[in-house]
Amino acid sequence: MRTVIQRVQHASVTVEGRITGQIGPGLLVLAGFAPDDTPAILDWMARKLVQLRIFSDEEGKMNRSVQDVGGQVLVVSQFTLLADARKGNRPSYIGAAPPPIAIPLYEQFVQRLEQLLGYPVPTGEFGADMQVALLNDGPVTIVLDTKE
Repeated sequence: MRTVIQRVQHASVTVEGRITGQIGPGLLVLAGFAPDDTPAILDWMARKLVQLRIFSDEEGKMNRSVQDVGGQVLVVSQFTLLADARKGNRPSYIGAAPPPIAIPLYEQFVQRLEQLLGYPVPTGEFGADMQVALLNDGPVTIVLDTKE
């Protein structure tokens, strides 16, 4: 599993002109799933995200988590995070889980985040052509990969 986490002032995802998810201050999480991802991997990533200290404390140090600041989380599936572009000019997506595997992983990941945060987590729409809008705060962008 690979995620790109962006600390945002606000973010939204739109599908066919309708907003499917939006948040105020918090984290926009782009999530890509591999065929061998397990519930343990999903749990590790969810816990890491909610505890990641990338929000400023009163001294301006990144010492608070999204939970600590009462922030929100928006999750958007993005299989292209698993792209392999080392050879040629056309990326290969063979490392990404196919939809029959990725959809349940995505749903389980969102459910785990909801359990940890205690509120519904808005999302994009799996497999749809999505437009993601955000105002990155900082900017702060972190890449987490369970393989590394």
